[in-house]
Amino acid sequence: MSHHKILVIEDNPKNLKLVRDVLVYSGYEVVEATSGEDGVRLAEETAPDLILMDLQLPGIDGAEALRQIRSHDGRSRIPVVAVTAFAMADDRARAFASGFDGYVEKPISARALPAQVRDFIEAGGAS
Repeated sequence: MSHHKILVIEDNPKNLKLVRDVLVYSGYEVVEATSGEDGVRLAEETAPDLILMDLQLPGIDGAEALRQIRSHDGRSRIPVVAVTAFAMADDRARAFASGFDGYVEKPISARALPAQVRDFIEAGGAS
């Protein structure tokens, strides 16, 4: 398995630990941020292969963090996936309208997450 780097931007410690543990166990390198501002900075500093970002964050929210990440020339092609508990149809549409490349609903499925991440990386790399 190739060692892809995943930036996880999540302010809830339990959700962050679950995602980190599942991804590390699956062979991914995980970089963590607990606010939108830290996520933007780490996206620039670490050049991840994929970003999983909660939409509800302290400070700037997920949509604003995504806008800032996309504004950096070198980071504009990184797939960014929205992670949210608000699993309503309009939330999914709003995430895509904001420019997210994908959508993962909370509660996160530890069983499904590795395949979801792999699919997002492969889709992002193909474009």
